[in-house]
Amino acid sequence: MKNKPENLYRAVFAAVFYLALWQLISMAVGKELLIPSPVKVISTFLGLACEKTFAVNVLLSVARIISGFLCAIAAGIVFASATSCSKLLKTLFYPLVSIVRATPVASFIILALLWIKTTYVPVFISFLMVMPVVWSNISQGIETADKKLLQAADIFHMNMAKKIKYIYVPNCIPFFKNSASSGIGLAWKAGIAAEVICSPNFAIGSRLYDAKIYLETPELFAWTATVVILSVIIEKLTVKMLNIIFKDF
Repeated sequence: MKNKPENLYRAVFAAVFYLALWQLISMAVGKELLIPSPVKVISTFLGLACEKTFAVNVLLSVARIISGFLCAIAAGIVFASATSCSKLLKTLFYPLVSIVRATPVASFIILALLWIKTTYVPVFISFLMVMPVVWSNISQGIETADKKLLQAADIFHMNMAKKIKYIYVPNCIPFFKNSASSGIGLAWKAGIAAEVICSPNFAIGSRLYDAKIYLETPELFAWTATVVILSVIIEKLTVKMLNIIFKDF
């Protein structure tokens, strides 16, 4: 409890410092087209927030990205379970995961535009970026299950359902929490990048692209601030939700 005021003071100091630095740089450049002042960006942000379409853009972007994230969680668990049971499946699946990790996100976005409707590209990209993370973490959780506990389960003729419930699941939960907490940030960044490139109707990424095209720099900064704020909120909510769901583990 004693550290809370100190942490708050540090956060306020850091915020004031960087806002002042931003203001000084803006004044030194002297061109709003390049670097608008913090006051201008804040006023632009408040103006955008009052628009009717602001909430629609935000909600649809969040819905697309969360949909891809949840699908990636489900698929990652299924694939991890399957590849842990079969070395052949793991041999076949591992190169695909390696390709996904090595290929730039922009390449997948451009390819996805050839195959998928624009509206669903952010969903697919969020899924594609998060699924390998979930798969690798859950696979590690399964593979590191306590061998002595498994031997004891065999001695007492415990069936697979009970092994999964009492041995594999508890061991995988820390790995799952790690993959979900890191994956949501990855999904958000990749999903917004996909929106910028494919520009679906009513999306934060589309508004970022429009602001860049029309050289509306304050609006570009304001939408970027929206992305950052939402990213922090979503990540914190995800971590809190995971801690509530798995509080006994």
